[in-house]
Amino acid sequence: MRPPDRSLATELDDRGLAAPVDLLLGAHRPLRPLLADLATFLAPLTGPLLGDRVRHIRAALDDDVAYDALLRPDGER
Repeated sequence: MRPPDRSLATELDDRGLAAPVDLLLGAHRPLRPLLADLATFLAPLTGPLLGDRVRHIRAALDDDVAYDALLRPDGER
């Protein structure tokens, strides 16, 4: 399965934001299960605003591979 957030990781890397995002996501990794629950809870509110992106955010928070793809788009760590 291809991580749904692959294009987001590539966008962040292209904009030069890979290092700050890597630091932020790495620091918040222990909170990932709570963030996944929060995303599920807020989905009815954020769904109309973000559309299909809410599903991708929830998938990235639920799946270790997808979360790691956000940390490094090319798989290096």
